[in-house]
Amino acid sequence: MLEKCVCLLSFYILHVACNHQFEDYRNHPCIRKCDSHISMTCEYNFTVEYYHTLSKACFNCPYNVTDCSRPHCVAADGTKRGIITVNRMVPGPGIHVCEGDTIVVNVYNKLEGSDGLSIHWHGLHQLHTPHMDGVSMVTQCAIPAHSSFQYKFKPDHPGTYFWHSHSGVQRMDGVFGALVIRQSDDNEPHLGLYDYDLLEHTIVINDWLVELAINRLAKYNHAGGDSTPASMLINEKGTFHEFTNVDNTMIKTPQEMLSVEQGKRYRIRLISSGLLECPIQFSIDNHSLVIIATDGFPVKPITVESLTVFAGERYDIVLHATQSVDNYWIRSHGESLCVFKKVHQETILHYQGAEGNLPDLPTGYDIEPRSGKQLNPWDKAESEDLIPVTKLISLHENDEALSETPDKNVYLSMDFNKINNYYFNDPFFYPTSAIESVDHAYLPQINYISSMLPPAPPLTQYNDIPKELMCDSFDDGRDCSSEFCKCVHIKKVNLGDVVEFIIVNEGKTFAANHPMHLHGYSYRVVGMGKLNRSTTLQEVKRFNEAGNITRNLNMSVQKDTVTVANGGYTILRIHATNPGFWFFHCHVDFHAEIGMGIILQVGEINQIPKPPYNFPKCGNWRYTTPIEEETGCPVNSAASQQHVLMTVFFVIYVTLLLKNL
Repeated sequence: MLEKCVCLLSFYILHVACNHQFEDYRNHPCIRKCDSHISMTCEYNFTVEYYHTLSKACFNCPYNVTDCSRPHCVAADGTKRGIITVNRMVPGPGIHVCEGDTIVVNVYNKLEGSDGLSIHWHGLHQLHTPHMDGVSMVTQCAIPAHSSFQYKFKPDHPGTYFWHSHSGVQRMDGVFGALVIRQSDDNEPHLGLYDYDLLEHTIVINDWLVELAINRLAKYNHAGGDSTPASMLINEKGTFHEFTNVDNTMIKTPQEMLSVEQGKRYRIRLISSGLLECPIQFSIDNHSLVIIATDGFPVKPITVESLTVFAGERYDIVLHATQSVDNYWIRSHGESLCVFKKVHQETILHYQGAEGNLPDLPTGYDIEPRSGKQLNPWDKAESEDLIPVTKLISLHENDEALSETPDKNVYLSMDFNKINNYYFNDPFFYPTSAIESVDHAYLPQINYISSMLPPAPPLTQYNDIPKELMCDSFDDGRDCSSEFCKCVHIKKVNLGDVVEFIIVNEGKTFAANHPMHLHGYSYRVVGMGKLNRSTTLQEVKRFNEAGNITRNLNMSVQKDTVTVANGGYTILRIHATNPGFWFFHCHVDFHAEIGMGIILQVGEINQIPKPPYNFPKCGNWRYTTPIEEETGCPVNSAASQQHVLMTVFFVIYVTLLLKNL
């Protein structure tokens, strides 16, 4: 009996369920040194609500800088604007667990009005739990206002990830946060390369608007507004808006600070929750960056002076704190559209014992970006100092995705297309030809199709989606290059297929990069190139068929988000072993929201895991009557009811007539 009690007590200790109400997530009991033999169930409560920067919770921030650190104070970059928060924090609470733990998140939708939402766990494959992927109207219904939804899943691999809203443009207003799955020392491939892997050295970086995102999106679509961010945040902090102090000096909201001890080595987990088209060049003055992982997967260490991080990407970096005891700038320099408003942000690398808080060197967008070796450059061809991610070497062994010949080749062509459509350019009242070019709403599309979300999630209610709404550009006979096409864009592959995606960024309209994120999988990046300022799908096909595109099929890097250069291509491989409906889309929010994405269906419906018991449903609804339920005939009007009665009398008359015969 005693042995049984000890066994039960041990089981309880090893599988603790912690419903930990927290604002300061750093105190969560699941934050611990990982042991491969001990697992926990880690429970979190997320309350999502509309909020505001520099609210009453901030008291006298930034004039009294300590007020900026009060609970519920979101100082951001000093701009007063509406936001959406989780637990009144931006970024929202970080989730830090160990490999083997189970994550439970109770999401309470307290958004005023009737906004639905869902939470996506970016980079996790959700193997066996596709219904937890968190994509509104693909894997689940949106969580209605004033209700809750419980996510429960076990992460399938360790690494650096993040969570964010996957409904509309809510992520752009603050609904995102870190998600880190650590592993035991026995399983850590880079053990010995760093001394510390600290929670406070997780960096979430993003470009930032100075207004609610839905306002900007509406203006972008209908009134010639731009999609250019004005600012940037690092762990919610930044300096943008200036305040006038009592002595007429200018002050700003505080910057983030990372503290290190001279002579030690630190693992920094860099997460881009980039929102718009703003690749960020990241560097640290006087320090090199040792890259040891990307998108959760380890790579052979490579040392560079800077790296460019695109929306949705993550990089694990080792910093050697070997410089003089001082303060140094960590610089984030916006590229692409961020050039126009000179978007940048700085963080302070503080050596313990250094005098003061600020480095001596100047800051600003016009400071020359860091020279030397750069990983993952924006819109540049490969050179000795410009290193594409295809040069990274995975530490995971080759798998079926790297087979010599794939089972399926899928070409995806992306561009901004100038096509009249009834959403943004009514072909009768205000066609594209009748308005000034500055007000044209070019459509970010894949294979000339604007993808739309269905009225019900295909993962759980496939038969509730009208078949006329669905399309496959690879088998469709329509000419979508000359007429507007919008549909639920689905590409189906067989379970077990090795699939190669050749993604082409034609770049005929704008010089834009598209970071492409695939749910449910990490892919092997086997090829990447830039042909010219612009290209065409046909040109890349000819180039490929002539044998001019080489593929690296040996230890190629694993990622779930990668850019496709303007006028270039990126080639990805997956082994389709995770059945489900998986969203594959550009991670620039405006691009995805308007239609730059497809749904990848892996396997037949009967091969996909069944939804959890009593999983919520949604979809179209119209008034019906019991007669209509039985007959399928509409009877919700006097005319239709009369029609049904006449039909019934006719059937009775014919029956009697036949009997008499």
